[in-house]
Amino acid sequence: MPRRTFRYVPFTISQDRTAEPEYEARCVSGDETECGAESGTHHAPGPVEEWQRKHTQETGHRRYRRNFGDYAVLQPAPYEAIKEKT
Repeated sequence: MPRRTFRYVPFTISQDRTAEPEYEARCVSGDETECGAESGTHHAPGPVEEWQRKHTQETGHRRYRRNFGDYAVLQPAPYEAIKEKT
């Protein structure tokens, strides 16, 4: 049976700058059922926050579920960094 050697290769995780992040909010105010109104998806937090302010003005609702999504990229650490750790 052949022998196998597995080596740890460190990776760095960073936000993928080629893809825009996504922000959105949903109103979860309500006693028995949630309001459920949604801001829609935006590429910056500003429009979502403005939607929340307007929704609160119109309805008096003050509780929101906010979501943020982005894409991550894993890249092997530079060879020099690997060499220093060994």
